[in-house]
Amino acid sequence: MSLLSDLNVIAKKLKIPAETAVFSGTPPDEYLVFTPLFDSFELHADNTPGIDVQEVRVSLFSKGNYLKTKSRLIRALLGADITITARKYIGHEDNTGYHHYAIDTAKEYEMEEI
Repeated sequence: MSLLSDLNVIAKKLKIPAETAVFSGTPPDEYLVFTPLFDSFELHADNTPGIDVQEVRVSLFSKGNYLKTKSRLIRALLGADITITARKYIGHEDNTGYHHYAIDTAKEYEMEEI
């Protein structure tokens, strides 16, 4: 399991095109970009990782009113037990016409036994 996989499932359910790191091809009027931010292991008394913490920024780009999509996305993230660590309107990109809204997410995954 990975946070990127979970985020792709959410994007498909919401019918919002999404890619990791950069959107390839001609972007639609609304899309998501997932940028991995941080991975860490939580250690226990025996110094063996037991929990894998993953953090990913979800960037929403929209040429229209992004507020409804932002609300749907936030509800879907919380409904999937994904922690939202920060939300921020980055701004309007005048050269592309997109509003850019960022949601930083995190989720813990138990380490699978080998």
